[in-house]
Amino acid sequence: MSVEVMEEEWLYSEEQVRALLEWVRGREGVERSAYPFMRVVAEQALRPSEARELRVSDLVLPKRGLGNLTVRYSGTVREVPLPSQSVEFLRAWISEAGLREDNLLFPDLRGRSGSTPVYQQVWEQAQEAVLPRDEQYSWRLGEPISILRESCLVKWLGMGISPFTVAELAGVTPSWLALRYPHCFGVEDAEIDWDRLEDVMGLPEPLKS
Repeated sequence: MSVEVMEEEWLYSEEQVRALLEWVRGREGVERSAYPFMRVVAEQALRPSEARELRVSDLVLPKRGLGNLTVRYSGTVREVPLPSQSVEFLRAWISEAGLREDNLLFPDLRGRSGSTPVYQQVWEQAQEAVLPRDEQYSWRLGEPISILRESCLVKWLGMGISPFTVAELAGVTPSWLALRYPHCFGVEDAEIDWDRLEDVMGLPEPLKS
């Protein structure tokens, strides 16, 4: 399996993600769905293509407790839990936008699936306004919206959540996570007890020739 490594310095910190989303939320004259769309990508680690195709009917938003999000990708379906804060936010967004059960969750001004170019333009403007402009970080300004998903996945791994759980939530495999974010797995720091390993791997005495 060939997977491009995502280096730690390429990712955004929680503070940067928060500042970027706040800028998008306060921006006038853009698609009103841009902020909720990017927030869901950032909080639930969805692929932008998955988020664009979500419908209101894909959500379960109880008045109390965890909600649920049904995500479809390449013919597969997975369930993503929604924390109470996300449930509250999405309930408010659906009400504010006047969305019905069969509507897209993040429609453009004509009710169609949100335009990738429009979202990307807003995102690039947010990067220009928020991220450092020095030589060390200027190259990061061109990162696509999917960097929000990447940063969320690394945050989950850093919190000690099982790679198997993270993989299930993200719709990938644990091996993909290890190859994509090797710095999260501390491979270079692993210490091997060779004496113990030799004992474990050795055959029982009667079976030795």
